[in-house]
Amino acid sequence: MSQRTLNTLFKPQSVAIIGASNREKRAGNVVMRNLLAGSFSGPIMPVTPKYQAVLGVLAYPSIEALPLKPDLAIICTAAQKVPAIVETLAQFGCKVAIIHASGMGQEFNDEGVNLLTLARQHAKRYGMRLLGPNSLGMMLPNLGLNASLAHTTALPGKIAFVSQSAAICTTVLDWANNKGIGFSSFISLGDATDIDFDELLDFLGRDGRTNAILLYIDSINEKRHFLSAARAASRNKPILVIKSGRSLEGTTAAKLHTGGLTGSDAVYEAAFRRAGMLRVNDLIELFAAVETLAHSAPLQGERLAIVTNGGGPAVLALDQLMLGGGKSAQLDNDTVAGLNKLLPSIWSRQNPIDIGGDADASRYVDTVKLMMDSDTADAILVLHSPSALGDSIEIADKLAAMVAQHPNRNRINILTNWSGEDSAYLARKQFNRAGIPTYRTPEGAVGAFMHMVEYRRNQKLLQEVPQSIPDNIPTDTELANNALNHAQSEGKRILETHESQAILSAYGLKTIDTYVARTPQDAVTIADKIGYPVALKVQSPDIHHKSDVHGVMLNLNSADEVLHAAASIIERVSSTHPDANVEGLIVQKMALTAGAQEIRVAVTTDPVFGPAILLGEGGSEWEPSTDAVVALPPLNMTLARYMVIQALKTKKLRDRHLPLGLDMHALCVMLTQISHLVIDCPAIASIDLNPVLCAGKDVTMLDVNIQLHDNPVDNATRLAISPYPKELEQIAKLKNGQDVMLRPILPEDEPKHLAFDNSLSDEDRYKRYFGVRSKMTHEEMAVLTQIDYAREMAFIATAKGDDGEDITLGAIRASIDPDNTEAEFAMAVRSDHQGQGLGKLMLEKLIKYYKDNDTEVLTGFTMFENRSMANLAKRLGFTVTFDMEEHLIKMDMSLK
Repeated sequence: MSQRTLNTLFKPQSVAIIGASNREKRAGNVVMRNLLAGSFSGPIMPVTPKYQAVLGVLAYPSIEALPLKPDLAIICTAAQKVPAIVETLAQFGCKVAIIHASGMGQEFNDEGVNLLTLARQHAKRYGMRLLGPNSLGMMLPNLGLNASLAHTTALPGKIAFVSQSAAICTTVLDWANNKGIGFSSFISLGDATDIDFDELLDFLGRDGRTNAILLYIDSINEKRHFLSAARAASRNKPILVIKSGRSLEGTTAAKLHTGGLTGSDAVYEAAFRRAGMLRVNDLIELFAAVETLAHSAPLQGERLAIVTNGGGPAVLALDQLMLGGGKSAQLDNDTVAGLNKLLPSIWSRQNPIDIGGDADASRYVDTVKLMMDSDTADAILVLHSPSALGDSIEIADKLAAMVAQHPNRNRINILTNWSGEDSAYLARKQFNRAGIPTYRTPEGAVGAFMHMVEYRRNQKLLQEVPQSIPDNIPTDTELANNALNHAQSEGKRILETHESQAILSAYGLKTIDTYVARTPQDAVTIADKIGYPVALKVQSPDIHHKSDVHGVMLNLNSADEVLHAAASIIERVSSTHPDANVEGLIVQKMALTAGAQEIRVAVTTDPVFGPAILLGEGGSEWEPSTDAVVALPPLNMTLARYMVIQALKTKKLRDRHLPLGLDMHALCVMLTQISHLVIDCPAIASIDLNPVLCAGKDVTMLDVNIQLHDNPVDNATRLAISPYPKELEQIAKLKNGQDVMLRPILPEDEPKHLAFDNSLSDEDRYKRYFGVRSKMTHEEMAVLTQIDYAREMAFIATAKGDDGEDITLGAIRASIDPDNTEAEFAMAVRSDHQGQGLGKLMLEKLIKYYKDNDTEVLTGFTMFENRSMANLAKRLGFTVTFDMEEHLIKMDMSLK
C-alpha cells in the first residue's frame, strides 16, 4: 500500500483517456464529455489510433506518443486489452489508472491466466495503482474533475462518498444534486482489486476538505486494515455506512456482485460499531443522514426541542424520539416565562412547543430565537404543517435569515420539516440554500437527529476508561493451550463439558462438575458418590443439542430414577438417531437454579472478521443475527458492559429480575475472560455455552461445546482487531537497581498516565510538547491510551510504589504512516527518575519493535534545549541534525 500514490489519485495534474471515442454511448466518449464539461485545468489527452481528434481535442495514437507522463489514466477498453494497457502505462510512468471494464476476474488470456491477476501484477511491478475494475470512475468537484461514466456531475462540498456499487453512486448523485448537496470526492471502487476502503479512509480521514465520509459496502477484503483505518478516521469525522446483504439472500447477491467473502450481517454490524462508524439501514436513512451531515455542527448534547404549528406531527416526532432512545428537552421556568409573552395563552407550556395553527413568520422566528438564546436544548426541530393563516415560504425565509445571524448557530443544530408538496417544496429548497437540514416527514427529521446522537454516543464509548479485571481472576494460557494441543493430538475436534473444564477454569470460568458414565450402572455409582439430585445427559459427538432429542433428564433423586432415566435416554436416542455414536452418559450434580437465570454465550469464526462473541437468551433455537448481540474481541470490561447493555436494550437478553439474577460485573468479567481465552488459543474454532447459569456473582457453564480447527491457524491475521501484545512485556533493571516493567500501554492506564503527565516538571513538559501547554483533557488522554496496536505503539515503564500500586515512570510512543515507511517517536521520563537509564531502555525497545515490524525509518524531533535526548539518540545510532530555522534537533535511524 502506498499513500504517496494516493496523493496523485486525489490531486492529478494531467489525465489520459485510453480508448477515447467519438462514437456516442461508448465509455471513451462519455468519459471525454464529462472531463471536458468540467473545469479541470490540466491537460486532457485522448489516446486512440482511430481518430486524429476526439471531441475536438488532439488525440495520440498510442500511450508512448503522449507528450508527458499522465498522473491519471482512464482505461475505457474491453477487458481483454486491459492487462497490456496497464503494463504499458506503468512502464511509461503513469501513477494511477481507473479501469471501467467488468468481468476481468472471470476472463483469461490465451495462456489461461486470469486477466485481473495479470493487470494487478503489471501495476504492482512498476508501482502504479489501480481503481476498479468495474469502476464507474471518480469525481473531484473541487478540482473540476469528472473522470467517470456518470450521467451528471457532483457539486463541490465537504462530504466524501465511496461505493462498491456504480448504481448506488448514480442514485446518490441524482438525489444530492436535487438537494444542492456537494462532495469533496465521489469514488466508485468497483471490484477493489488494488485501491480499497482502508487506504481511502486513511486519506479522507486526514483530508481537510472532507468533513464526513459515506460508504456503501457489499463486502470487506482486508478486515484488519479496514477496521484500523475506520477507527482512526472516525475519531476525526463521522463515517456513515450502508451495507448490503442484511438477509441471507441479499448476502448471496452481494457476493455475486463483488466476488468478496460473505460474512454474518450481525458481525459486520458489530465491526462498524467497534470502529466508531454509524450504520444506516437503507438509502432513505442515508439521504437523511447526508443532509444532516452536510449542514450540521457536532452535537454538544442530546436534548431535542420541537417547535410546531400542529399537535399531530409533533406527537409523531416525539414518539419517534422516545422510542429511539432520545432525550426530549425540558423547558426551565425562565424559558416558559419568555414563551408566555410570545405565544397565545393556550400554548402547550412544555416540549413540544405548540405555537398554534395560526402562527405567522414573526411568531416562528421569535420562538426559535428564544430557544436558541436559552440553554434548554442542543437541537431544535421546527415543524410546519400547511395553513391558510401562515405563508410557509415567508416563514422559511425569515427563519433561515434569523438562524444565519444567531451567535449560537454553531452550537445549536436546527432541523426542519415542512410538510406538504407544492408550497412546502419551495420552502424546503429555501432551507437547502440556507444550509439548514430539511426533511419531508417529522419521523425522518428525528431519525436523522438520532443518527447524530448515535454517532456522539459511539465516540464517547471509544473514549471510556475500562475498569480492570479483578486480580484474582486467573489467566493461564499455557495450561489451556496444552490441554487443547493434547486433544488435537488425539484427533479430537469437539470437546464437551467434561473435556473442557480444565481449559475454562484456566481462565476463571466455572463449569459444573461433570462425569462420564459408560453404562447406566456406572451412572448410578457416580450419582451415589457426588450426591443427589443429579442430571443425566446423552454423550454423543453426533448430537449437539441434547434436549432436542430428549437426551436430558433432570432432578433425579435416587439410584432407581437414574437407572430408569439412563435406559429411557438410550432407548429414545437409539430410535430417533440410529446412526449416532452414543459413547455413554454425562452425570452432573444438579445446579441450584432457584432464583437464577439461564443465558447463552457463544463464539463463532466469521469468514470475514474472524472470531466473534455472541450473547443472548438460552435455548437451542438460536439465530445469531436476530437472537444475539455480537462483539469482536478483544473485549475489556467497558466493551463487555456495553455489550450487555445493548443486549438488554434490544431485548436479546431479558433481565427477569430474579433474586439471584444477572449481575453486571460478573457478566462482564465472564465475557472479558472468554475474549482472552479466544485470543490466546488459536486452536478454538467455536464455543457454545448453553446454558450459562447466572446466579448473581456466581456464573456457571452448565453445558459446553468447544470445536477445534482442523488445521493450524495463522494467529497473526486471525483477529480483526490487534489484541494487546502481551509477548512484548519485559522486566528491566534501572541503574539504581529498581525493577521496572516495560510494556505496551492499555486503555485502563488512563488515570495513571494522566498522573504521570501531570508529574512532569514545567521544563520537561516544555521539552516534551515543544512549548507551554495546559494539562491533558480526558479526550486527549483517551487518544493516547486507547491505541490501535496494528498501526501505532506506545511503551510505558511502570514500577511498584510504596502503596503497592503501579506508578508510570516513563512513556515512549511512535505511530507509523499507512505505508509502514516511517515512524515518528516521542518520549518522556518522570522528572524524579531521570538519569537512571530509563530513556535508553525505552528507546532501545522501540527500535527493536519497529525493526521487527519491518518499518524503514524511525525519526524524532526535540528542542535545542534537550541536548541529553539528542546525545542518547546519537549513542544508539541515530543520525542527528540541527534545523537552525525551526530551532529543532532531528533524529533519524534507518531500520533496514
